[in-house]
Amino acid sequence: MIEQSELKQQAKMLKLHGLLEHWHQLSAEHYPQLAQWLAWELTTRKQRSLERRLNSAKLGRFKPLTEFDWTWPNKIDQHSVHQWMQLSFLAEAMNPIIIGSNGVGKSTIAQNIGYQAVMQGYTVIFTSAANMLNDLATQDGDNALRRRLAYYAKPTLLIIDEVGYLSYSNRHADLLFEIINRRYEKSATLVTTNRPFSEWNEVFPNAACVVSLIDRLIHHSEVLAIEGNSYRMKEAQEQANKRKSAKAVKGSKKEGKQ
Repeated sequence: MIEQSELKQQAKMLKLHGLLEHWHQLSAEHYPQLAQWLAWELTTRKQRSLERRLNSAKLGRFKPLTEFDWTWPNKIDQHSVHQWMQLSFLAEAMNPIIIGSNGVGKSTIAQNIGYQAVMQGYTVIFTSAANMLNDLATQDGDNALRRRLAYYAKPTLLIIDEVGYLSYSNRHADLLFEIINRRYEKSATLVTTNRPFSEWNEVFPNAACVVSLIDRLIHHSEVLAIEGNSYRMKEAQEQANKRKSAKAVKGSKKEGKQ
């Protein structure tokens, strides 16, 4: 049986001011039904909050880690990935960084970590580097830019995917530095990249802030390097082989009928 004080505390948490104003009119016989109503309200609000955070995270479609083929990469630290899934790095404002070539599972791992964070009540934004930097660079006016910078600086976890696949101007480099600097030692930023940091000068050619950007990003970080061939290419080849086999079977059936 829930105590009256617990029910009242729940009502305060839910900001049910009308109910609280008339609390003195409640009697013991009202408490069981009230407990059920408050439980419904709490459950509904938690579900709506989860849906809002999932929509805001923009994680897109992804394969769960339970379906990840850990035997495919030539090198991957599975233990580190599972440790990151525990989310302790969020409290430490530590930056997980995943380095690897195309198709080795960097984005899949990042999306799974983001999803886990959302399910645990944290705010998350998942974005490609290109989308984020182009979004910032096209803002019209200082006020609009400040609002978008605040948008990317605010979440508990910001996931910047695919740094290194394109080259960017000095303006883009400055904007990325501004985001990393605002989050520095405050909130975690997960980055996936196909380039080692020694090659980031090629990603942001002639940008004066690259050294400072990398310095802030890796100061509190843990790097996961994945080596191997593209899993997407493997899946595409398997699908092509299946189609080829299906056509061969179909062709043999036609010949048999003739």
